[in-house]
Amino acid sequence: MAKLPRLSFGQIVNMSFGFFGIQFGFALQNANVSRIFQTLGADIDKIGYLWIAAPLTGLLVQPIIGYMSDRTWSRRWGRRRPFFFAGAVLASIGLFLMPASTELWMAALLLWMLDASINISMEPFRAFVGDKLPDSQRTLGFATQTFFIGLGAVIASLLPYILTNYFGVSNVASAGRIPDAVRYSFHAGAIVFFLSVLWTVISTKEFPPEDIKKWEEEKLKNKGFAKGIIAITKGMFQMPKTMKELAVVQFFTWIGFYCMWLYTTAAIGENVYGTTDASSKAFQDAGNWVGVMFTVYNGVSFLFAFLLPIIARRISRVMTHLLSLILGGTGLILLIFIKDHQLLLLPMVLVGIAWASTLTIPYAILAGALPENKMGFYMGVFNFFIVIPQLIASVSVGPAVKYFFHDHAIYALVIGGICMVIAGFTNLFVDDRPRGITSKVVQSPVE
Repeated sequence: MAKLPRLSFGQIVNMSFGFFGIQFGFALQNANVSRIFQTLGADIDKIGYLWIAAPLTGLLVQPIIGYMSDRTWSRRWGRRRPFFFAGAVLASIGLFLMPASTELWMAALLLWMLDASINISMEPFRAFVGDKLPDSQRTLGFATQTFFIGLGAVIASLLPYILTNYFGVSNVASAGRIPDAVRYSFHAGAIVFFLSVLWTVISTKEFPPEDIKKWEEEKLKNKGFAKGIIAITKGMFQMPKTMKELAVVQFFTWIGFYCMWLYTTAAIGENVYGTTDASSKAFQDAGNWVGVMFTVYNGVSFLFAFLLPIIARRISRVMTHLLSLILGGTGLILLIFIKDHQLLLLPMVLVGIAWASTLTIPYAILAGALPENKMGFYMGVFNFFIVIPQLIASVSVGPAVKYFFHDHAIYALVIGGICMVIAGFTNLFVDDRPRGITSKVVQSPVE
């Protein structure tokens, strides 16, 4: 493939801005869906089963969307942008409908729709960096995405708390009804999601395939649903070596984050606010404070994002990710010892460092190890090692909390922290070398 031109920082910002809206919606989902489920009557040990929609949709949607976007080209729309736009429209609809749920089954179905739609937009954004940036700018490209991910998540996570405490919006959950503070936050998220993605679609152009004739011949050769499924299945068994090594890191990392997203509200409600009654004011206050906690970790992530290339240049990308994950896991474990709600913010600083690294370093390493013509597909397959651990956690952590820890949800966070520390040490087995480099001592260019 021809050498990719270096882009200006403004161009990198434009191509990454859509992630601000994507993460705005994703953060609202992560911080509030367990709260919505419990408000509508879900038991603590059943939350994981209700959440199973999220990883399962990612498992199905991301490799298919990646495969399709690799094989898409339009002079007007490009390759990835049609999927950005379609996902944004569907996700915005899902965000408007989710807080209107009056029954548990309705909220569960809408989670399927919302998560699938977010994945349609999100997956091609990862391949977008590989498409448009040379290896020397990819760490910066993913760090810029991480900045917008953190910024969007900070505002979204904090929004219910702001609406309640500064604008007097009700945070009381009446029977079968989601609090107004949560409802209005989701409505705002729908608008932000659509407009942010639209900005990237309008402001960014894409490079056509280098040899358009050869690309079209390859596309025709694999035309048809059955051939597509065969190509996807075959590709899964031909993953590059570096991708397999990163898969282990991702597996333990995402058990940690998933435990945090599912159980923090219940854990803090009981461990700090002294209640397990989802209809009580104390529980809803705990839910709002969890939004503040998530604001801290996301805020740290977007501030830390631009330090990552500097640190990685000095100690390597692998060691940067190793240390970041160990810090994040330690932060989750420390939550069990804290009874003052304000002190809960301190461990979230450590979690934010791990989150920034997780959204940046593995993808920067991976992009340099993938074949250029299958960037979208393999980025989608890489998502397997995010969603499979989430599926495992969905069906195992809830029962573990119920039967081994007597429904004390705080122990789910401890389990997550231990898994994240393990993930950190598995980086020792990751080979970070650019595509085609075989010498044993190589420092990948990072910027």
